[in-house]
Amino acid sequence: MKSYRRIMLGRKSVHAPACFAGGFIGIDFGLYEDLSQQLPENWRDFNHEFIPRVMAAGHSHTKIGAGLACGFTWTLCKGIQIGDIVLSPDGTGGYRVGEVTGNYFYAEGEILPHRRAVHWRDKTIQRADMSEALKRSTGSIGTISDITGYAAEVETLIVGTAASGPQLSVNDETIEDAASFALEKHLEDFLVLNWAQTELGKDYDIFTEDGETVGQQYPSDTGPMDILAISKDKKTLLVVELKKGRASDNVVGQVQRYMGFALQELAEPGQTVKGVIIALEDDQRIRRALAVAPNIAFYRYQISFKLLKA
Repeated sequence: MKSYRRIMLGRKSVHAPACFAGGFIGIDFGLYEDLSQQLPENWRDFNHEFIPRVMAAGHSHTKIGAGLACGFTWTLCKGIQIGDIVLSPDGTGGYRVGEVTGNYFYAEGEILPHRRAVHWRDKTIQRADMSEALKRSTGSIGTISDITGYAAEVETLIVGTAASGPQLSVNDETIEDAASFALEKHLEDFLVLNWAQTELGKDYDIFTEDGETVGQQYPSDTGPMDILAISKDKKTLLVVELKKGRASDNVVGQVQRYMGFALQELAEPGQTVKGVIIALEDDQRIRRALAVAPNIAFYRYQISFKLLKA
């Protein structure tokens, strides 16, 4: 199945012109060696081998940051397949469309030395034409973002038709599907933006690396964590799972899987892991499940939405 990815070509797309001209995508996290014979089928095995090397090279001082760097490296070098579609910001508000045409190769001494050949199409998708959901996905923090869930929209944009979807217009006071707009599209972004004002923000910070937020949609081997935070004393990792409506007891197991990953793969010696579930409502089943999971807390959120005519 063809995948779709947003690929950043250096910080603030600084290397985009060279990549477009040279027909490649690339990555550089301080691993200056040919990885051709060191790319296992499983990214987790790659991380186990290379996290210590990334930390030793000084690119990251934490297992969390190094794990993210290794995950992005493996994805570009091995996880992306020939025929996959990539969108890369061009630095002017557009996304250049390309198709991966070759396997991994190492360009010693060059920028972004871990590379894949790409045929860049003569097509740029304007960010203004994207749906709000695709804008958020392509604008997410990190070198690589999986946007396969928006494949149909991306293909529509490639052939030149603007996307359609739920719209919010404050000027004419029209709202289509306001519940979906509020609950499904902006809960996570709103929580991240207002984290410092929440109860959790008193004791925890969303994880950052070199001043950049990396704790939103942090990847694990069972799916991305909505939010990965760390206590202000650096002793506890916090896994936060958001549910846009009523939470079921299944989410307890989901959070425990994420917590297990954080404990086994990310935690430094002496660090503990806790979990939080945030949802609109709970029920008897989840209350029973949480009764025997004392390291997982439950929070309910409330939403207030109104328009005031000037």
